[in-house]
Order: sequence, then structure tokens, then C-alpha cells
Amino acid sequence: MQAVEAGDAALDAGRLDVARQEYERARNLAPSSASGALGLLRVRFAELGLGSAYADAPENPGLKTLLDELDGLLREFPGDAAAQLERARWLIVLGDAPRALPSAQLAVRLAPEQPEAYSVLGVAQLATGQSQAAVESLEAANRLGQDDPDRLVNLGTAYMLRGRVSDAIRTFRSAAALAPADARTHGDLGAALLADGRPDEAFPHLLRATQLAPERATFLTNLGYAYQQRGELARAVETQRRALAIDPKLGSAWINLGNALADQGDYAGATAALRHAEALDPSDPRPKASLRDLAELEARPRPAPP
Repeated sequence: MQAVEAGDAALDAGRLDVARQEYERARNLAPSSASGALGLLRVRFAELGLGSAYADAPENPGLKTLLDELDGLLREFPGDAAAQLERARWLIVLGDAPRALPSAQLAVRLAPEQPEAYSVLGVAQLATGQSQAAVESLEAANRLGQDDPDRLVNLGTAYMLRGRVSDAIRTFRSAAALAPADARTHGDLGAALLADGRPDEAFPHLLRATQLAPERATFLTNLGYAYQQRGELARAVETQRRALAIDPKLGSAWINLGNALADQGDYAGATAALRHAEALDPSDPRPKASLRDLAELEARPRPAPP
């Protein structure tokens, strides 16, 4: 329908008033179709100004209201692929992957040529621990709709979870080439290179991620770890402290801080940082392992001064 296409184009361009007018026209012209009403809901979602990644807006009341209205629309049009896809996407934003999964699966069955349906399904599978299924869905999404950096990043994440680090690095590089100003692409590429034991290659991407998104503590802690791997311990400690100033509950930053302090010989500071990480998440084995290593270091005889 021409009005729906015009509404979609206006929505993609951020012209929300024009999009609303076109979707209203579509609803009036074809009241037996879900497209116009769905478009109006999509405009209201855009007005909320939320992100689109997993759990970007957990418990958001405005989005919950929109989801209730969308569920009402789906009771009238249960076989509408676009509406099922939108429901899955909004549930992903809310961080409710188990509820997103059946809608994404139905969207794929109803629109098997739609790359975004496979992409959303893959994200829901990732979030519910189905990493191999997620790889298959996200590979399908990228075959159907190539050169989308967000889909490539999601695929790279799935590869990482499957231990396919080389494939992840290759995929993240493609995403970074397509979106050189996107912090997440650089952050994920840098993290994958770190996991592959290549801190010097990781460093410029991690630094770029922190420049593009200085408020992201996870980017800072990865950058700090890269400094540590490069032997720049003072910078490592300072960067971990910057990360913790943003997010004092970031366990990985406390662990990285503790390990960097240990490398500096500050065993008391290292112990305090690692104990803090352990208290934040008693089930995390990493602080315990680092504390054992630290105890062994402290137990070693120290050379006598000259």
C-alpha cells in the first residue's frame, strides 16, 4: 500500500509527523489491514527514544503500554508477520527474550524472506542460551540482507559464544568497516582480539570505542585490560578506576583492577579489589582464582635487598 510505504520512508528518515499522517491515511483506506495501526504504534515507539539492543529499556512503562496495545492488534491479526516481528523486537528491548522467541519464530515462518525476522530470532536465541541456533539464524539474516553492521555484530557475538574467535574477528571487522563511527563495533572487535591474545591489535579499537562512548564502563575495563597486557600498568589501574567510577558494580572491572594492582606489587590493594568483586557475585569463579594466585605470590620468598 502506497501510504504505508510513504509512512515507512518518513519513519526511517525521522519525520515522525509525516509518518503519522501517512499511517493514519493507510488505516482509513484499509481498516481490514493491520499495517496502518501498526505503523502508528511504531511512530509512538520512535517517540520514546529508546535503543534497539537487548535489554536497552527493561521495565519501561511506555513500551509496556505499547506492547499491550500491539497484543490487542495481534488478537485481531495474529498472522501479520510485521506485527509479530515488532512484538519480538520490543520484547528484546525490554529484555524479555523468552516471550520474544515465539513471536520471532512465527515471523520467520510467515516471512521467510525477511532478514530482520531471522536477526531478531537470533538475538532471542542468544539471550536464551541457544548459541548454535543463534549462529544459524544470524547467518541466514546476513545472507538475506548483507552489509548491515548491527546484524554482523550480533553474528560475531554468536561466534564468540561458540568459541569461533577467528570467525568473530572477521565478522566484527566487516561491521567496523561498514560503521566506523559505531562504538559497539569497535568495542566488540577489540574484545575479540583481546580474547585471541592480540592486545596491540585490540588497543586502537578499544580506545576508539571509549572515545565514541565514554560513558560505557565495559569499554573502559576492556581498554584497561589491554593496557595491562601491554605492560602499561599505571594506565591500566587508572582506566579501571575510571570504569568503576561509572559503574561501581561492574565485577569485571574490579577483577581487572585487582590483577593490575597485583602486577604492580600492591597485594593489599589487589586483595581488596578482588574481595569486592567476589562480594558482588559469589558465584563468579574468577575472583576466587585470582585470589588463589595472589596468595601464592605473597607466599613466595622475596629476594633480599642488595
